Amino acid sequence: MNAIVTVVGQDRVGIIAAVCILLSKYNVNILDISQTILQGAFTMVMAVDVAKSTASIGELGTALAGLGDEMGLSIRIQREEIFDAMHRI
Repeated sequence: MNAIVTVVGQDRVGIIAAVCILLSKYNVNILDISQTILQGAFTMVMAVDVAKSTASIGELGTALAGLGDEMGLSIRIQREEIFDAMHRI
């Protein structure tokens, strides 16, 4: 099953590394990644494969939100089909 991870916040060193390290701890494979910085605001969207994850989507969400709190970022994960339905025109 695939999911979408979104990261938004003030740019700083180590954001991508921290998110990738956390995902690797739970055996989550990154399929695609896009990031940009717009006037100092960091945004990143990652497509990930959670099929072999050692944690549920809920547990991943909690861990990512905790990392976001530590780093002053908003980090969320959603199942891909929910993300797609929410962003359908």
